[in-house]
Order: sequence, then C-alpha cells, then structure tokens
Amino acid sequence: MWLSDFEIVLRDRVVANGAVRIENGRIAEIRDQPVENADIEGGGRLLLPGFIDMHGDMVEKEVEPRTGVHVPMQIGIAELDKKLASCGVTTAYAALSFIGASVTSGVLRSEDHTSDIIEAIAGMKDDLLVDHRIHARFEVTFTPAIAMLQRLMDAGKLHLISLMDHTPGQGQYRDVELYIARIAKERGMSVAMASEIVGQRMAGREGQGDVLNALQDLSARARARGIVLASHDDDTLEKVELVHGLGAVLSEFPVTLEAAQEARRLGMHTAMGAPNALRGVSYSGNLSARRAYEAGLLDMLASDYHPASILPAVLGLAQVRDGGLAAAAALTSANPAAALGLTDRGAIEPGLLADLVVADRQPVARVRATFRAGRMIYGDGTLAPALKAERFEEAAAGRYRLA
Repeated sequence: MWLSDFEIVLRDRVVANGAVRIENGRIAEIRDQPVENADIEGGGRLLLPGFIDMHGDMVEKEVEPRTGVHVPMQIGIAELDKKLASCGVTTAYAALSFIGASVTSGVLRSEDHTSDIIEAIAGMKDDLLVDHRIHARFEVTFTPAIAMLQRLMDAGKLHLISLMDHTPGQGQYRDVELYIARIAKERGMSVAMASEIVGQRMAGREGQGDVLNALQDLSARARARGIVLASHDDDTLEKVELVHGLGAVLSEFPVTLEAAQEARRLGMHTAMGAPNALRGVSYSGNLSARRAYEAGLLDMLASDYHPASILPAVLGLAQVRDGGLAAAAALTSANPAAALGLTDRGAIEPGLLADLVVADRQPVARVRATFRAGRMIYGDGTLAPALKAERFEEAAAGRYRLA
C-alpha cells in the first residue's frame, strides 16, 4: 500500500512531499516525491511516527468517571483505547498506582483494583486498537505493594516501574501550602480538613523507616527481567543520584532544572508531560517542560493525563529550538522507543512497524488518522475520498483491507 503526497517527518529531517510504502504491517520504502496511483493521497498533510506514550493516567478515570461511580472495567478500557487511537497513540503505557486504599484515593488505586485493571487489559489485548503495556507506579512509602509487583513481574505483566514518593513537603508537592489549597478545592473540603489529611500523610512517611533494602531488591528483580526502572518527581541532586544508584535509567517529570541536568549528567533519559509543554507551565508550579526543552534537557513527552495535548505540544516545541519538527516529533517516538527498548518502532524508516499518524497543523492541530502496523485504527473520514474508487468500494464491502 502506498501513502503519497505527505509531509513526512523522519528521524532527522522532514520530506516536504513524499510517499511511504507499507508491506505486511511494516514500512517497506520511502520516497522523497509523490508516486502515481497511490492507495491514499495525503493532500500535503503531516505523516508522523505513531506516538509512544510512556505515562498515561487516564484508565483510572475511565473505569471510575466520578468518585464512587464504577463502570464495567472492559467498557472503560475500550473507551480509553479509542481515545488514544484518535489522538495518534499507537503504544500506550497505562500508569497504574500501587498505594493502597486511602482517604484521598479510596479503592481507585488500591492493590486489588489495580490488579483487576491489569488483568482486564491483558485479557483484552488482542482486541484493542493500541498496543497497551503496563507502567507500575510504585509509591515507595507503601512497601506492602512490593510482593504484588514481584508476582506481576514474574508473570511478565509489567513493562515499566516508576519509583514515586508523593508525600507532601518534597518532590512534586514541595510547596505544602499550595498542595493543601489544591486538595481543598478538588475535594470540596475546608482548608483545615485538607491540612489535617496532608499532615497525616507527612507523619506516615516518617513512620515508614528505611525502605532502601526493599527498593534495592525490587530494582534487582526488575533489571533481571529487562523491565525499565524510572524515578518520579526528582527535585534534588541527591535524589537523582540515589535513584540512579538503584538502577533507574529514566527521570519522569523532574521538578527542577537542576535535577534534570543531573539526570542527564548521569546518562538518564528525561520525560515530562505534554499538557505542561503545551501550556508552557506546570500546574503544580514545578519545572516547565518548554523550558526544559529549550535547555536541551527533555527527551520524551508523555500524555500524563491528556493525550490530546501530544500533537499540539510537538508542533509547538518544533518552533522553539534547532531541530524543528523532526527533533520535536522524536520526543514522542524515537526517543521513548530507545529508552524503553522498543526496537521495532519509533520512526518512519524501512523495516520498522508502520505505526503512523496523519495530522493537520491548521486551523487546529488535529489527528486525522492513525495506523498501527499498517492498519488504520482511527480515521475521521477525511482520507477516505483519496482512496482509489474501486478499492474504496471494496473496502466498504469488506473485501479489501487498508494494509
């Protein structure tokens, strides 16, 4: 199948008007000019590598769209799958928490609930549009979760583990007063009540004792199974050095520029949120992803909580430093593929999976179609008239597949 008349974003350059041939789900050929009688004509639209989203929190909200309101898990996962495909995501790491039931999370992030989500995703894997993987968010103050993580690792159900500490007073929530105000607003409670909850969490951390031995054991098990280890919300040089010593190769959402610089010095990859990059500011008052990119300290963009931000964030960052669109697109494709060990995807080049995103820049950055392994998993209809007439009729009748 030929896709022609596209602005093709390659690993190191952009082809102004070219064509890509797909065979057996992989990219077979790339040309710097259009071809005649193509199966799909792009009309000058962008053709980017499929987005690899290494951290997305959305699945928990899909299965519990309102506090205490649960929908069947398979329905929530299927709906998220469609949303991700429509945003250009072809590989998604579901970021799931292991923190135990609490006042702030209820059962949403309990071990049992998280385990059920993982099992549901695994059971639906062959029927989902996107390649779904599991990113375990391990709260280091909740050591009882280690046993479950070990069981999931042994079963081959984890692909990425982040070491997290969301205790107020450090990391993401260094500004305790700002965090208390946020909790009060989100939960509809008084500042005094929010302050009491935050105080309890801070006191609980002090009572955890030394968990370093447990973390070292967990890290060793992860490395032995080829599971990537990341740190989360690094805010000091000392924390970066600690997690690097534990085997972390990825620094997620560094809180300060100094932490990002230290992570880079130690050879770690860095990742930040697309909503942060799009807005140019962190909602929690921490490091701006745009500033990190300008400083050459950003390797990856993740959806975080809003996958629709990925495309416009990439287009925006393409304007702020050398490398243009090719370098910005690598934040969501080649770079995460390299960091996560995905050697069969991440760029538009012969031999790799044909994971592709068709997009418009104007009037609004918008995904028009998404291909995973050469199969269109999302399309808004704008490419359909460009199909050869006879093949379009065959496709409508189910006798021809776009792959």
